[in-house]
Amino acid sequence: MKKKIISSSKFPVSGPYSAAVEANDMIFISGQLPVNPSTGEMINDIKDATKQIFNNIQAILRKTDLDLSNIVKTTIFLKNIKDFPSVNEVYADFFPKDPPARSTVEASVLPKGALIEIEAIAVRE
Repeated sequence: MKKKIISSSKFPVSGPYSAAVEANDMIFISGQLPVNPSTGEMINDIKDATKQIFNNIQAILRKTDLDLSNIVKTTIFLKNIKDFPSVNEVYADFFPKDPPARSTVEASVLPKGALIEIEAIAVRE
């Protein structure tokens, strides 16, 4: 198996895990929080938080010369499932055509008090 750790100061991690790992042309992106990488600030508006996460995911994918079109699966963790319509609205902007498979679950507590966390799997074509 060919395995490569994807890292950058633009998406720091705060624990014993990697921001992303590429293995055999698949990129596994760890759960991303809505943190502005320039300021370290946690975004607390659900729509802005969702946008920030996808901006962070795009930055990770750029390190692998991929983009959002390579994502085949996402998992969304919401502190409040009532935020689902707002998240869906932003999600549709990032995936206007052929969206990936997705799961969405409510989680009572997310790391650092975040409203949302998203993980993704991308595939190199």
